[in-house]
Amino acid sequence: MSNKKFSLMLHKASAQAAGVLGVRAPFDQSLIAEVETVNAEHIEQAMDVAYSLYRDRDSWLPLHKRIEILEKTAQIMLQKKDQLAFEAAQEGGKPLLDSIIEVTRAIDGIHLCIETLKTDQGEIIPTGMSVSSSNRIAITQREPIGVVVAVSAFNHPLNLIVHQVAAAVAAGCPVVVKPAEDTPISCLNFVNILWQAGLPSEWCQAVIPENIGVAEKLVTDHRVGFFTFIGSAKVGWMLHSKLAPGVRSALEHGGAAPVVMAEDADIFSAVQKLGKGGFYHAGQVCVSVQRVFAHKKIAASFVEQLASYAKQQKVGDPTLESTEVGPLIRPAEVERISNWVNEAKSEGAQCITGGSVISDSCYECTVLANPALDSKVSTAEIFGPVVCVYEYDDIDWAIQQANSLPFSFQASVFTNNLDKAMRVYKRIDASAVMLNDHTAFRIDGMPFAGLKQSGLGVGGIPYTIEDMQVNKMLVMNSPEL
Repeated sequence: MSNKKFSLMLHKASAQAAGVLGVRAPFDQSLIAEVETVNAEHIEQAMDVAYSLYRDRDSWLPLHKRIEILEKTAQIMLQKKDQLAFEAAQEGGKPLLDSIIEVTRAIDGIHLCIETLKTDQGEIIPTGMSVSSSNRIAITQREPIGVVVAVSAFNHPLNLIVHQVAAAVAAGCPVVVKPAEDTPISCLNFVNILWQAGLPSEWCQAVIPENIGVAEKLVTDHRVGFFTFIGSAKVGWMLHSKLAPGVRSALEHGGAAPVVMAEDADIFSAVQKLGKGGFYHAGQVCVSVQRVFAHKKIAASFVEQLASYAKQQKVGDPTLESTEVGPLIRPAEVERISNWVNEAKSEGAQCITGGSVISDSCYECTVLANPALDSKVSTAEIFGPVVCVYEYDDIDWAIQQANSLPFSFQASVFTNNLDKAMRVYKRIDASAVMLNDHTAFRIDGMPFAGLKQSGLGVGGIPYTIEDMQVNKMLVMNSPEL
């Protein structure tokens, strides 16, 4: 298969590309695409086009047109489902079967945008409860907040773009998107599909900056109305601190997702679910199962069965249907994870299975028992195929340890005892708690929020569309009201 080539995806680019980025498959580092990059002049042009469009209210896309474009987008995506899944697997390393599910979710996400537009367009505010508010009626309607700048992550290269870009289109906002430089293909494919579906190119432009300085220029531009970021906490909070005054934002980072297993937990069911939640996409998910606190009565059996599950996972080429766990996104990540695991072992952790580098791109599915509570694997997001299991006697101690980090996202509890389930639910730091399920469960319409250092605001397509719009109120005064 010949390499794909992407030209600048700007509205009538006025200057030649700054350069060309080679996109390489993480599994074998083969060149799979070449993408033209932008400089500061291109960023200025993109923002000028987008902001001028937003300021010209006569040019705004009416609701029926946005729905028409999104419906056509979903149709085209369905026709190209196999290609989109293969290219997402190839560029991002998520196994093909999981990438097919990602594309299906992305298409469902487009339909969710449409449903949101059809059902949530404003409200009536109660008036008339006092003499001073009589003879009035107040209503709100939604209008776009401004230019959306979207910076995305590599681990779900199509579905995350849908959450950010399709939501902006649905909200009626011009959008400039910067995908992760490791995985730009799915984003550029999606932007092309939007254009093919009838979205004028000035409404959605994609940029691959030639360097960090150019990327920062995009984010810190005073014409940004809403900034949506998915990626590391270090980068997200840094960029957030540099936003122009008045810019609204949403940040989605990661964490070190905790699980509490009571002594009555169904071990077999927990292994199947937590194994999937921990090793899915080689652990490169912001809510991957990382820290499992298992009661001492079941800890040994759980660790043994989880290790058996880990050993059975087929690690390899993500474009093959037989692969269950793919590569890490970069060779440097393999080295980092290896260093963290070796460090944990030197600090007392027992490596039950795994713990070795398979290749430059792949690492064994690994289970660590009782690593030190101050080890990196216990205190920072691993973002790799490593699950840590800690034995406990007192459930309140387990909850205290789960809450000990400056991250808070999704968590889970395994028990058939309602009181214990509610005790964990009420006391654990999390925006969502899964009962008898893994921490990485998500559907695209549910709220998805990182707390503390794990993020800002609430994700999920309906919530993102709401963030990208203004509830504008009209109060009408008439003696006939």
